[in-house]
Amino acid sequence: MTRVAAVDCGTNSIRLLVADADPATGELTDLDRRMTIVRLGQDVDRTGRLAPEALERTFAACREYAEVVKAHGAERLRFVATSASRDAENRDDFVRGVLDILGVEPEVISGDQEAEFSFTGATKELTGRADLDKPYLVVDIGGGSTEFVVGDDHVRAARSVDVGCVRMTERHLVRDGAVTDPPTAEQVAAMRADIEAALDLAGRTVPLGEARTLVGLAGSVTTVSAIAQELPEYDSAAIHHSRVSRDRVRKITDWLLASTHAERAAVPSMHPGRVDVIAAGSLVLLAIMERTGAEEVVVSEHDILDGIAWSIA
Repeated sequence: MTRVAAVDCGTNSIRLLVADADPATGELTDLDRRMTIVRLGQDVDRTGRLAPEALERTFAACREYAEVVKAHGAERLRFVATSASRDAENRDDFVRGVLDILGVEPEVISGDQEAEFSFTGATKELTGRADLDKPYLVVDIGGGSTEFVVGDDHVRAARSVDVGCVRMTERHLVRDGAVTDPPTAEQVAAMRADIEAALDLAGRTVPLGEARTLVGLAGSVTTVSAIAQELPEYDSAAIHHSRVSRDRVRKITDWLLASTHAERAAVPSMHPGRVDVIAAGSLVLLAIMERTGAEEVVVSEHDILDGIAWSIA
């Protein structure tokens, strides 16, 4: 057994996993798994820089995580940063802050590396499932980007495109500094066109139509599953490996795009940090399912974070 700690810092959230890994059996036993909405990518698409308040929210979460890692005595720690910190002009400020707090330098990985970690984390425990056909298409819908990976036991093709729930919300649904509540038909149409263009781009590298099982990762997908199941609260066990049909995703997306902030916030399984960006994330998922012809999405709570943990086990 090796006790490892993995941090995944994305555009919308930062997450920590402390786990005991047994490479011989392929088992990863969680000791602590937590997530904090920090919106590191706030306004990056518009300004090209990480906002001071976004950096401070992220550093506050890092200080909390440093205490957790120390308490569990993790032998190794790896900190991976994704889309927002790849794009920012002032990413050196981010790197220095994380190094001071956690003692490791964040690795600002490429989209292809991000996709590899996502695939490993999502599919390692699916191997041998008779009810799920290969190849898998793993889609990780993040805040700033979405990763597409097709593979069997190993990755065959991967592509990252700059379409995510935060980026799409800020680009298309914000007017006069606030999210339109609800958005207009013209705003939704423009967002959908942006998503379709990104799918065209992804399809040049990844054979989207060849996949037999669609596996969906990250907060937009897990929240759609929670809504589909009408859960009284967010329940990871109920969400992990749940299946949501394309028709159900379409109905949920239509409702989210027509709802007000208050109506979305009233959903008991909705994290407060996702209220304004979930409609865009759900639309990305729906567009992927329609493009690939997937009748359902298999939802996984295990994703890039688990892949990072395995990479150091």
